[in-house]
Amino acid sequence: MEINQITINHMTKPIGYDLDNHLRVTFKLTNSAAMQDTKKRIVVKADKEIYDSNWQAYKNNFFDFALNLQLRTRYELTIYVKNANDESSKSSFFETGKMAEPFTASWIGNNDKDIQNTLLAKKFTLTKPVKSARLYMTGLGVYETYLNNEKVGNELLAPGTTAYDQLIQVQTYDVTKPLQKSANQELLISLGDGWYKGNFGFDGGQDNIYGNRQMAIAELHVQYTDNSTETILSDASWKTTSGKITKSAIYYGEDYDDTHVIANWQPVTVLDHSKEILHDRLSLPLTIDEYLPVKEIIKTPAGETVLDFGQNHAGWPEFFNRENTGTTFKLEVGEILQNGNFYRDNLREARAAFHYTSNGEPKWVRPHFTYYGYRYVKVTGNTKPLTKADFRSAVIYSNMKTTGAIKTDNPKVNRLLANVMWSQKSNFFDVPTDCPQRDERLGWSGDADIFSSTAVLNMNTYAFFKKYAKDMLIEQKQHTGMLTMYAPAMGNDSGGAAIWGDATTVIPWTVYEAYGDPAILRQNYPSMKAWVDWISQSTSTPNLWTGCFQFGDWLSLDGENPAMPTGKTDEDFIASIYYYYSSSIVAASAKVLGQQEDAHQYAEQAKAIKQAIRAEYITQNGRLAIDTQTAYALALRFGLIPEEQKKRVVKDLVTRLGKDNNHLKTGFVGTPLICQVLSENGEHKLAMQIFLNEDFPSWLYAVNLGATTIWERWNSVLPDGSMNPEGMNSLNHYSIGAIMQWVYQQVLGLHQQENGYQKVEFAPRFDYRLKQVQGHYESSYGDLQIEYQLEKDEKHTIEINLTIPFGQTVTVKLPRTNGQMQVNGVNKELPLTLNGGKYTISYQPVTSYIEYYNLAMPVKQIMTDPELVKKLAPINNVFNFLQDPKNLETFGGSSLTELNVMLPFINISDDDFAKIKEIMVQTPLASERKFLNERRTV
Repeated sequence: MEINQITINHMTKPIGYDLDNHLRVTFKLTNSAAMQDTKKRIVVKADKEIYDSNWQAYKNNFFDFALNLQLRTRYELTIYVKNANDESSKSSFFETGKMAEPFTASWIGNNDKDIQNTLLAKKFTLTKPVKSARLYMTGLGVYETYLNNEKVGNELLAPGTTAYDQLIQVQTYDVTKPLQKSANQELLISLGDGWYKGNFGFDGGQDNIYGNRQMAIAELHVQYTDNSTETILSDASWKTTSGKITKSAIYYGEDYDDTHVIANWQPVTVLDHSKEILHDRLSLPLTIDEYLPVKEIIKTPAGETVLDFGQNHAGWPEFFNRENTGTTFKLEVGEILQNGNFYRDNLREARAAFHYTSNGEPKWVRPHFTYYGYRYVKVTGNTKPLTKADFRSAVIYSNMKTTGAIKTDNPKVNRLLANVMWSQKSNFFDVPTDCPQRDERLGWSGDADIFSSTAVLNMNTYAFFKKYAKDMLIEQKQHTGMLTMYAPAMGNDSGGAAIWGDATTVIPWTVYEAYGDPAILRQNYPSMKAWVDWISQSTSTPNLWTGCFQFGDWLSLDGENPAMPTGKTDEDFIASIYYYYSSSIVAASAKVLGQQEDAHQYAEQAKAIKQAIRAEYITQNGRLAIDTQTAYALALRFGLIPEEQKKRVVKDLVTRLGKDNNHLKTGFVGTPLICQVLSENGEHKLAMQIFLNEDFPSWLYAVNLGATTIWERWNSVLPDGSMNPEGMNSLNHYSIGAIMQWVYQQVLGLHQQENGYQKVEFAPRFDYRLKQVQGHYESSYGDLQIEYQLEKDEKHTIEINLTIPFGQTVTVKLPRTNGQMQVNGVNKELPLTLNGGKYTISYQPVTSYIEYYNLAMPVKQIMTDPELVKKLAPINNVFNFLQDPKNLETFGGSSLTELNVMLPFINISDDDFAKIKEIMVQTPLASERKFLNERRTV
């Protein structure tokens, strides 16, 4: 029995975070004994023991309790677990920040507000050996800090992004080791404009959104080995000058002059800036997760030198300087090449460059106060040959653990799923941004809303989203409950739209459901209520949401006006459904938090809204008033259709898709839902067809054109490889990557879960097109690993391998089974419930997963199989007609039955249909015949 992976409020050994006087301590346990004999206990100590849970039955893997924490205190905690035969323990720690303690230090800066790189420094001498030391500090806009020229910590672009007029995060650094190296020390703070002061926002951006001067505040608390203490404060005794960064901003990039001599130190200016808004940190640190090597150095047709890192991502390029003193080395970034040449026009007003003037010293060089979104880097200004080894690209994102992944036997699907992960990494940059490259990079709430259910599977996003939820809460307080389009709002007061505004309810609820921890609900419940109340006050129609600005089904393809990206689905219909959904979430959240009156009030409100939507948009016979893919998906997903009418609405959705050539027309709203509602309503085969489409519009269209991240538009790049001329065109935009939730739930089989994956329903929906699938999801209980193979042998055996962590219970539901199967070689019957361990499940399905031809298939699929066509051609002349490429291009999406009705010159008799059908049902698809031949060979 072994304990590991202890987390405190979803973080490992957190220092200086706002813990809200409430702890959620989780742990992973490996144990081969029966769970019912197991007990657990936690003890928390500071100078003395302050909490003991006492021994209790192991019913879950966490302790959740309030605790009156003290400021600037290190707490040791130990978890104990025992059963009749074994006992184990494991310790960890956490440390509080300044909490409510006022800063005695002062905000300090340079008298010159226009300095681009303010340096603040303090020399001091330590009088005794150091036992421990903590630096509590922050800076505006962004900062790095150094002790004796060594960077403190691995965090970048601190203090992150917030509404700086309402909340400034304080970072806590353990600086014991650097202070133990020498008695003589210099503490140096280097500042840049960042989001606070630098140019940022739409249409060329704004300067000085939150302030017009760089500044910092710091307290260094030192404890000596004799337990005496000393505090070094930022105050008038510090010195200041200008650093080597001559200009930096998030969009601009950075100019760094290494020939600049740092001199002319002057006394700092003590600034009168609020200390009341200083707050222990919520943000996970932005860190370098990995370095990408140069894949290729390209000489373009235009004569440019371009580095290809092989992967679109967010971060910055670094290089080893070999240039002589005074040489200015220039880097520009881009996401794609055009006609083989460097391209950056889709970055719009973002300069996105790094200029470095060499001092002749051989060393690694990097930017400091910016970041970029890119795959390609154009290099100019060099006087010496370039080598791959002299360049690397730092991949930067909020420090979150990857928890999920999926791999199939389809390389294109694997690339797509990797693209989703890369777009999440690129855009989970302290806030969930829309894109990392152009003059935007804002915390758009709608994008985060629709992607959150995928995000929580890919990575441990609890702390990340809890901080973003705080950002949303802050904006709502400033806007009487309305949520702005993005948070922080960066000076833009616009907002109040469905989906975008509903992020304030959807994200906290999604995170709660994924992790089982109500802390995010406790934090945001008042703002969740305030949002729904704001809708109630703003709508022009009781129990519907009308009369407000809406984004509609953003970037959908079914709009009647191509210039309008809001789509054809009625905006008020979409808004009213989310009014209902948010009201339902508030009711459910109130129930979790014990707010019974609220739970009843908002449940009744949701019921009234649902009735009003039905009355306005759904006939008594179940016909939906809006004939769009998104409308059907919304109605089915949110339970608006009475059970007795669902079959009709599902049929109408299938018909609508057929009219659209079984391709998506959906935008931001409908895209995450369409495959889910199909799979959940007996149409998984159609869902898989839509998922695996490769022509525009489809997910694999971008993969076929070389995408390494998710695009903003279905056709951000046109079939000939040229960029879509629309101005809004990011190649790193996670929104439509929300399909990955469907892959986890319906394909891999993580269908449902309870209590933070303590209970899991494993219910994969198999399909012949993905015969091998493997994946995993690591919850706080451990890593649930899933692997299955269809058609393993000539008996059509399905084999499934499950590795279930201790404390987790998995209920198994499998398709096409007569209830009989083998589990680890022993005969078992469904339903099947499994606890921690490794299992091999095998069975023969009642019908195989070898797919045969049928009359409903589009004729283009039939005509690509020469062997089949050779058998069918003598039966009817329609096959000769379809062998003309022009005819096949025009009519290839229709079935033989449809052609027979649609075209007067096509005449397929009942007898001919019977003969055609007889051949088809005995002929496996060409791809299936290839698979069967390969299986025989093996």
